[in-house]
Amino acid sequence: MSQHDPIATMLTSLRNAVIARKRFVELSLSKVKHEILKVLERQGFVEHILVDDQKKKMLVFLKYDGREPLMQGLKRMSKSSLRKYIGKDNIPRIYGGLGVVVLSTSQGVIDGEAARVKGIGGELLCYVW
Repeated sequence: MSQHDPIATMLTSLRNAVIARKRFVELSLSKVKHEILKVLERQGFVEHILVDDQKKKMLVFLKYDGREPLMQGLKRMSKSSLRKYIGKDNIPRIYGGLGVVVLSTSQGVIDGEAARVKGIGGELLCYVW
């Protein structure tokens, strides 16, 4: 029986595009993936996101510093087979604050710093550095 994890598929597509030094990557549209990408855009890892509602696709433009990508790594933490939830006091810092923790909370998909400020925890979706 095969399982399908659309967030892991999105992160793998982003990782492959960064390794191949692609300017953009095309992804299928979903609310959760779009919210995760908006967090990455606010944090400066993604340049911008174009959404085509009719084709149900997103075009994600990656951000580079010269020829070096700003996104060095991505790691999926919570999976469909093993969910990981963290409290407000246990939100990790990635590479001393250089990375971003993406959480799914009761107030939407937000980064770890915003969750600390709001004093909420949630499902630990991924790390990006």
